[in-house]
Amino acid sequence: MAIDSMGGSKDATAGVDAAAALFHSLSDVTRLAIVRRLARGEARVADLVAELGLAQSTVSAHVACLRDCRLVEGRPEGRQVFYSLARPELLDLFAAAEVLLAATGNAVALCPNYGTDSRPAAAEECCDG
Repeated sequence: MAIDSMGGSKDATAGVDAAAALFHSLSDVTRLAIVRRLARGEARVADLVAELGLAQSTVSAHVACLRDCRLVEGRPEGRQVFYSLARPELLDLFAAAEVLLAATGNAVALCPNYGTDSRPAAAEECCDG
């Protein structure tokens, strides 16, 4: 998504759909936890299950979503697959998000639409629209 020097978009819709899809793929707490863990190094689904305390099917589904979005990649080794972040730029995105959250005083957590109290009780499906 190209932004000009005045802070406006060069084309109001150029890249917006792709950017929305990227942020949507990262909008789930479980997927964020997986990405955060993979930022420390590669891991198998079994490792993620043990560390996150979630069901294997849940972790596998979210890893598959991240893989389908090409944010995570797998490295087969024998009967195991070791997952890692596919793009180092993802770390930059998270660093920028942390700076933004610090600058806004985590105000987004209080947002009535997207804040921490507005999340539905049921788990969100991967990449649904």
